[in-house]
Amino acid sequence: MLCRLAAAALLAYTIFIILFYLLTGEQLHLRQSRGDLELPPSDSGTVELVAGSTVEQSFSVTIQRLERVEVQWGTYYRPNTGTVLMELLDLRDGSVLLSGSFDAAAITEGGLTTLAADKPIEGLYQVPLLLRITSPDGQPGSAASPLMNTQDEVEKGTLVLNGVPSSGMLCFAVHGTDYIWTGLHYWAFAVAGELLLLAGLGVIWLRLHQGKHSYVVNAVVAIQKYRFLIRQLVSRDFKTKYKRSVLGMFWSLLNPLLTMFVQYFVFSTIFKSDIPNYPAYLLIGIVTFNFFTEASGMALSSIVGNASLITKVYMPKYIYPLTRVMSSVVNLGISLIPLVLVSLVTGVQFKKSAILSLFFFCCVIIFSLGVGLLLSAAMVFFRDTQFLWGVLSMIWMYMTPIFYPESILPEDFRFILRVNPMYHFLKDIRLCILNGISPEPSVYVQCMLMALGALLIGALVFRKSQDRFVLYL
Repeated sequence: MLCRLAAAALLAYTIFIILFYLLTGEQLHLRQSRGDLELPPSDSGTVELVAGSTVEQSFSVTIQRLERVEVQWGTYYRPNTGTVLMELLDLRDGSVLLSGSFDAAAITEGGLTTLAADKPIEGLYQVPLLLRITSPDGQPGSAASPLMNTQDEVEKGTLVLNGVPSSGMLCFAVHGTDYIWTGLHYWAFAVAGELLLLAGLGVIWLRLHQGKHSYVVNAVVAIQKYRFLIRQLVSRDFKTKYKRSVLGMFWSLLNPLLTMFVQYFVFSTIFKSDIPNYPAYLLIGIVTFNFFTEASGMALSSIVGNASLITKVYMPKYIYPLTRVMSSVVNLGISLIPLVLVSLVTGVQFKKSAILSLFFFCCVIIFSLGVGLLLSAAMVFFRDTQFLWGVLSMIWMYMTPIFYPESILPEDFRFILRVNPMYHFLKDIRLCILNGISPEPSVYVQCMLMALGALLIGALVFRKSQDRFVLYL
């Protein structure tokens, strides 16, 4: 048994690390730089960029691979003529790193001109740089003006207008990417993980050889032994949910769709939500959170609801909340069908990273099982748990950006998102499906640790209290 378990674990791990490498693509090695300079709000113009005028902004960045520089313009709400020249220079030797010319007639009020590199420029981390803007043919009365912010200044930088230093900073932005250290050493981490897995299996074998118990092996053996009963319980729970229903399991398709239509009408029409691809954004939130509340809610009553069976037939008690969560997983699988259909209809371009969303769905399942074990144990001793959980789950729903963007929360309340595991799962599922990119490698570890942490806490509480269940049923 242990040999088959070890072989299956090693094979699953090997398949996972290979698929993960193939699916994550560039996001495994690169991320949007945390040193990006964001566009400051404008409150003034610099100078009218006529022939001979010069606007220079010195600065430095903590970007490993610089990709583009953007400048914001004012046009005085008039048509302008002439040519605008932008250059990015390395102040160490005066070399020109980027240069480009732009037609002033194409510049709009508050619009941006972008100086983009053909390929990312490396080696500019904390290097002094200069952004120079000139015009060879701008005429008074028909020349555009780069905008500035008079309240802020660039750290270790100076704004110079026509050779005169000025207080404030140019309204410009710098963007690039950074290398991800864990991604650059991915295969070393993969081998280290396999060695840890082998070490864990070795510890389990040693404990069994010494006649000691292993909870992992015992759980696997129990699931294998009672697999027929588990299938029956899952089937019973799923059928009971739709008993005497005309549409039956089709409600698993209709429920998220109907909820989405109502919320889409309310938040896109009445409250004017401007979230890109809002129907898919909304449905992902509905499907994911509905599964969590359904799985944890069904697991909550799993011990109390099977009291007659528990007192008559021996079976590991954790099987009961497990089967409730498994029946909800079946419902989740059905609910993913309308999610895929709505995404296709609304123009979501599915990329290979969408497959990675299954990892975060698995994290939600593990997290829900952990919460379900905790709630099912609490329900035996304190029957008011079901009512408290109804209130708490509603509060949890509103604390999670299901139908609203996280950006509407004030900064003072952002900590709510940081401590909310469901927010992290949901955000990463949307990132994989809607944005078509993979999160950073550390995000996968973070989400799995949150899911396993909930499962560990729930399992420990359940195991410590399960011997006293029969006294309160």
